[in-house]
Amino acid sequence: MAEVGFKRLMVWKKADELAFEIYIATKIFPKEEAYGITSQLRRAALSVPTNIAEGYARQGQKELKQFVSIALGSLAETKYLLDFCSRLKYVNVDQHNKLINLAEEVGRLLWKFYKSL
Repeated sequence: MAEVGFKRLMVWKKADELAFEIYIATKIFPKEEAYGITSQLRRAALSVPTNIAEGYARQGQKELKQFVSIALGSLAETKYLLDFCSRLKYVNVDQHNKLINLAEEVGRLLWKFYKSL
C-alpha cells in the first residue's frame, strides 16, 4: 500500500522511529517511574510525530507551521529527559548516544521542514 499524506515525510518517519525506540528503551525503567519520567518521556517523544501528523491534517500552512513549532518544543523536552535518564542510569551510554543521535537527526529535519513553511 502506498504511503499517503504525512507518512511520506522523512521528518515524520524519523520522528516516529525515535518515539518507537524510546518506547522500547523505557520498557526496562523502574516500575515506580511508570507515572513519572517514563510517562513524561514517552509523551514528549510521541508528541513529535503526532504534532507533525496533526499539523499536516490542518487546513493551512500557517497551522502546520504552528504544529511543527510545538513538535520542536517536544523534541527539546525529549532530549532533556533523555539526558536526565542517563544521569539516573536508566539508559546506558550506548542507548543514550543512539537516542540522542536520532533526536539530533530529527531536529535537523524538523528545523529544515519548519523553515520551508
